Amino acid sequence: MRVAMIGSGYVGLVSGACFADFGHHVVCVDKDPGKIDRLHQGVMPIYEPGLEQLVASNVKAGRLSFTTDLAEGIAGAEAIFIAVGTPSRRGDGHADLSYVHAAAREIAANLTNYAVIVTKSTVPVGTGDEVERIMAEANPHAEFAVVSNPEFLREGAAIGDFKRPDRIVVGCENDRARAVMAELYRPLFLNQSPLLFVGRRTAELTKYAANAFLATKITFINEMADLCEAAGANVQDVARGIGLDNRIGSKFLHAGPGYGGSCFPKDTLALVKTAQDFGTPVRIVETVAAVNGQRKRAMAKKVVTAAGGDVRGKRVAVLGLTFKPNTDDMRDSPAIDIIQALQDGGAEIRAYDPEGHEQAAMVLTNVHYATDPYDALEGADVAVLVTEWDAFRALDMDRVKALLKSPVMVDLRNVYDPAEMARRGIAYTSIGR
Repeated sequence: MRVAMIGSGYVGLVSGACFADFGHHVVCVDKDPGKIDRLHQGVMPIYEPGLEQLVASNVKAGRLSFTTDLAEGIAGAEAIFIAVGTPSRRGDGHADLSYVHAAAREIAANLTNYAVIVTKSTVPVGTGDEVERIMAEANPHAEFAVVSNPEFLREGAAIGDFKRPDRIVVGCENDRARAVMAELYRPLFLNQSPLLFVGRRTAELTKYAANAFLATKITFINEMADLCEAAGANVQDVARGIGLDNRIGSKFLHAGPGYGGSCFPKDTLALVKTAQDFGTPVRIVETVAAVNGQRKRAMAKKVVTAAGGDVRGKRVAVLGLTFKPNTDDMRDSPAIDIIQALQDGGAEIRAYDPEGHEQAAMVLTNVHYATDPYDALEGADVAVLVTEWDAFRALDMDRVKALLKSPVMVDLRNVYDPAEMARRGIAYTSIGR
């Protein structure tokens, strides 16, 4: 099949490359000429394990190409995906749909054959209806159907998630569109990945509901961690104890400094606003968003306490900047709030992240970026492990202790064993233990 992907960011590029790997012919379109030029040179706009090789192999095979010309990109396409950004709108927290609407208008103006217009971007309930209206108004003679096909990709594991999904959710309103989507995903369906056809509004809401539920699990175990600390319990054992219950499950029950990233913060907020618009407020999700926001700054207080109650004039080594490992994404990373709060307290920050320095420099100021973990730790009064990259999971603790000005470490991901750290003479603080 011929496929066009409007938007060559995280979702569009990964999805386009994976569809091409299935044998479809994919054109990725983006308005940023610099991004398209870099893609032509084989330079990825994001860090995602395996993506560079996947793109290169499919470009070489002639199944994947890139352009800034939307008319050229959608010519003859049977499925046209809208995979543009939907950031939180400034001022009110609603999803900003201006990029989606602009894409819909431009697609309609250049559509010359029947095509299924697939909303891949995360959008509020009813967006498909609006896209359909906008396109019909922009080109009354265009033949098309609008479908919702939300993505469920985890950054750092996106290729595997796309090729081996838990489920594929497709929201459509007619049989012709359904047939196109079934053929598009046929390679996965043959591997028995559940292909779930639902109504378009149902698909749109499913994405928000999934992210809100996972954000709730994270926030729940974080609050249990606080209770464990106060009560003398171990949150990791609590998480195992409840996670072995099949009704609950073990995933997303790892206590930490709060969730971040491109999805959970904006999607929980957008769901809250959508529910308010429909007159059915989602109080649990409202609380989740509020608690998560407070937690990130609270982690800085944990560091200050470990440093003796004051960080003014002290050097803090921060290990990990991105919101999770195996990505360079800094969006709503807990590290941002933690570092800014420590800087407000007068701390000097030395940081190291395997992939995040370039993106971090866009949102943080007065941070010295180290060349490796040990460079960050040298001469620091306290070390803080914020993101659980593999590079931080087996640090030489004797070397760490020797490099630190004082042997103090705050582990916000519970990577290390408290008893082992005590044996090595390191003052160690973790989460919920």
